[in-house]
Amino acid sequence: MRLRNTPAGFVTLWIGLASVGLADDLRPIPLKSRVENVQPMTGIVLWSTNEAVRSAPIQLEYSYLTYAQVVKGKGECDWGPVETLLDAVAGRKHQAVLRFHDTYVGKPSGVPAYIQALPDYKGTVALSEKKQTGFSDWSHPELRRAVLEFFGRFAEKYDRDPRLAFLEVGFGLWAEYHIYDGPMTLGGTFPSLDYQREFAGRMAEVFRQTPWLISVDAAGDHAPFATDAKLLALPFGLFDDSFNHAQHAKWNEPNWDKLGRERWKVAPTGGEFSFFEKKDQEQALAAKGPHGVSFAEHAAKFHISFMIGDAQPRFQPPERIREAGLAIGYRFRVAALKGSKTHTVATIANAGIAPIYHDAFPAVAGVRSKTSLRGLLPGESKEFPIEAGGGPMTIESDRLVPGQRIEFDADLP
Repeated sequence: MRLRNTPAGFVTLWIGLASVGLADDLRPIPLKSRVENVQPMTGIVLWSTNEAVRSAPIQLEYSYLTYAQVVKGKGECDWGPVETLLDAVAGRKHQAVLRFHDTYVGKPSGVPAYIQALPDYKGTVALSEKKQTGFSDWSHPELRRAVLEFFGRFAEKYDRDPRLAFLEVGFGLWAEYHIYDGPMTLGGTFPSLDYQREFAGRMAEVFRQTPWLISVDAAGDHAPFATDAKLLALPFGLFDDSFNHAQHAKWNEPNWDKLGRERWKVAPTGGEFSFFEKKDQEQALAAKGPHGVSFAEHAAKFHISFMIGDAQPRFQPPERIREAGLAIGYRFRVAALKGSKTHTVATIANAGIAPIYHDAFPAVAGVRSKTSLRGLLPGESKEFPIEAGGGPMTIESDRLVPGQRIEFDADLP
């Protein structure tokens, strides 16, 4: 029987195709939503040791770690301290910003003990800010090798870990790419220019998912970045640990210029409120800041995603900290939502001051768009097709810890 060639067969086929066409007609979908909380991977940051991390309106916690805490021997890492820290942070529904250092004012060297014990290793103890401080011996090949190996192994273990938002790296005091007070010797207490180049290349090679940042002080002539086009092309972010001091435009901003003011489009920018003057901390979130410019205005100029402000719970109520956190980073707005029984198209804009730096996807009924929100710049909007219909829209990301949620604004009738 060859029914498909009969007129009745053609009618049946036409009706079926018409039904599919009607089912896939996209019609406006009402949606009401509002961003009410500081968004994941953005906002004011507190140290993980601050008691206020349990109640403050934050999404990120900061911690220093030394190489000595993890590297116990040649090729031997004990990840216990890192795991304990990350588990504690995630248990509070937050993510971590970590920084490893080898030199910290007033503390012993953070170089692994087995390296310090080598007979030809020559570490230095000297005054910095009038405090006895351990300085590294970067002339020693084992220290140079071990640090490269360490970050390779760290990336292998944590590059895709949702407990880790961002990683800050560097050398010198607090790993901030300077020794402004103490014995500063390239190739000695501070790595040589060649090794710094090798280190930056290694970071770009091993970290494919987790953004890594260096200090804006790396723009100086003791570092190779500002004059090396190949290094400037690497996808590193920037942090500025004296973000709001009185001479920022004169001292700090030129460093941002040298390292690339458009860098925020591919990697996060952040930092810490200044300690130059007492009011830099006390008035960091005041209406006009400590020096006549509000935090929101200053942050927008540099497209900031996060800012360490560990003292802010002492100076500001939670609502002000939340408000400041909402003023930085990304903020998504659903400008249009249309759907059928089988498909949805969401038009989403970024109303924030920076992109999101991890993959996140609009989703309907658990089905994600194949297009990520990562890289959607401030002021831009884009259509996101989703191969599902009939369910509420959410934004999903594998880079969130349990209890976190990416919110969005929408007012669609």
